[in-house]
Amino acid sequence: MDRLTAEAKLSALIRENRFTIAVIFPLVGALLFVAGHEAWLPAWLARNPVLIIFGTLVMRSPLVAGLVPEIDRRAGIALVVLAVYTYAIEFVGVTTGIPYGEFHYQLELGPMLFGTVPAGLPVFFFPLVLNSYLLCLLLLGPRADSRLARVTASLVVVLVIDLVLDPAAVALGFWAYDGGGVYYGVPLSNYRGWVLSGAVAVGLVELGFDWRALRTRLDGCEFMLDDMVSFVILWGAMNAYFGNWIPVLIALFLFAGLRRIDRFDFAVARSARGTPR
Repeated sequence: MDRLTAEAKLSALIRENRFTIAVIFPLVGALLFVAGHEAWLPAWLARNPVLIIFGTLVMRSPLVAGLVPEIDRRAGIALVVLAVYTYAIEFVGVTTGIPYGEFHYQLELGPMLFGTVPAGLPVFFFPLVLNSYLLCLLLLGPRADSRLARVTASLVVVLVIDLVLDPAAVALGFWAYDGGGVYYGVPLSNYRGWVLSGAVAVGLVELGFDWRALRTRLDGCEFMLDDMVSFVILWGAMNAYFGNWIPVLIALFLFAGLRRIDRFDFAVARSARGTPR
């Protein structure tokens, strides 16, 4: 099977299962997180790292299928550099408290490199940056012609996404900040750190990919941002469960952005075969 055939088969699989991937998986994930948090599940199953990684990979599949055709040598190098950078800054962050503030993982999210950093970290981190960049290419419209606008807007969305993610992850006990924090247990230093890490990550995406080709791909791949739909449902639901209402409102704001650019229609997704745009 050649690359084009494999890409076509993967896209068809995603398109035929959009609702399951983008809606059912995050809802089931939220229910499992709640059940694990409330000790309704046996210890081996509650917050099981294998299930977490599996579910995350499934929800990431629309992004992967949409992005793969645009990965050439330059983009591949950028992604490798981004992976190395992701591990490096996370290791420094955990061991020194720079740049995010003192924090530590309370749950092993799969195998841990050097007993410190999750080996699957790029699976969790890459989509935050890539989805932000792709969303901004559509939201900016003609202003996307400006590199400054693309990079700045993408960095802002990365920070907004973390305003949703971190409070719920802390409440679930995925990780904790040693001194707590004013924003649902998250310190402001975390977001100062994200300005640095997010700027480097967005910069690597900007340098590695042809933004015009990505925007054209977005026009022809209706499910490419479904991973962000999954994110909004999963982490919006978890924040609602813990009563973190500001992150819930931010999640709704993100979903409104997706609706503004007509990125997800529940009725079309339920029809099993969304028509390509």
